[in-house]
Amino acid sequence: MELDLESIAEATSGAIGALVSTTVLYPLDTCKTKYQAEVRAKHQQKYRNISDVLWEAISTRQVFSLYQGLGTKNLQSYISQFIYFYGYGFFKRLYLKKSGNTNIGAKANLLVAAAAGACTVIVIQPLDTASSKMQTSEFGKAEGLWRTLSKSTWREAFDGLGISLLLTANPSIQYTVFDQLKQRLLKGKLGSKTGKASTPEALSAFSAFMLGAVSKCVATILTYPAIRCKVMIQAADSDEFGKSEADKKSQKTISGALFAIWKREGPLGFFKGLQAQIVKTVLSSALHLMIKEKITRTTWILLIALKRYIFVTPVRLKST
Repeated sequence: MELDLESIAEATSGAIGALVSTTVLYPLDTCKTKYQAEVRAKHQQKYRNISDVLWEAISTRQVFSLYQGLGTKNLQSYISQFIYFYGYGFFKRLYLKKSGNTNIGAKANLLVAAAAGACTVIVIQPLDTASSKMQTSEFGKAEGLWRTLSKSTWREAFDGLGISLLLTANPSIQYTVFDQLKQRLLKGKLGSKTGKASTPEALSAFSAFMLGAVSKCVATILTYPAIRCKVMIQAADSDEFGKSEADKKSQKTISGALFAIWKREGPLGFFKGLQAQIVKTVLSSALHLMIKEKITRTTWILLIALKRYIFVTPVRLKST
């Protein structure tokens, strides 16, 4: 039972952290996504930089449209992070139990993270696709989740699934780097605790923030071309940028998205919006992991108390 409780504590704290970080940084995420989705020659671009997206929202009095799709994104974030952290925590502890090791190595950690990420992607892909479509819609004209999904076929709802599975390498790299750095940082603090169930060790808020920033920055740089292609594939049906039907159809495949970037923007186009992606994802990840680290212990204690309340049979007083 201890294994399950610790996994649930990890999953719950991770999901709450994702919910908060997604909400705080959502306007930046919308600007970044619309900027990444545009694929045009330099002299034809609607957005020359990410600030142009923000000024468009302000000038058209559609500032609140920067939050279009927030509910869907939060639902996606909560579900995905709960599934990911539960799977990651469960498989990690299962590996340690079967192998008899006290720490998980970098290679095993990468495999565990990739497996958890793949399961997560398959479950939340329709929400991810709907979220991207809502964010890249013209300001003020985004439709709700149900209407967005109902206008798509099941196949269209899973647009970008292949590249999303490929991008499981991103959180795998991130959490592997984070976990290895965390283990090194806490190595001197770990003491032997016997006879009692102990709460998980927690980093300080500053340490968790810095390790989260470093780990996400590394993962983002290594996987960015795939990230850009994924946004293009999911936003291919958008009428925002005046695409022809042929362009929409061709950009729904990985090869088509890669060719469109190469043809219209050149090699540097694969890294268009990298700075904005790093700022958003590093801040999001750092804030997310900081919140997770600080509430994991509280979640653990609450679950232990709940377990005792539910499963421990009250002792009946004996009459003397």
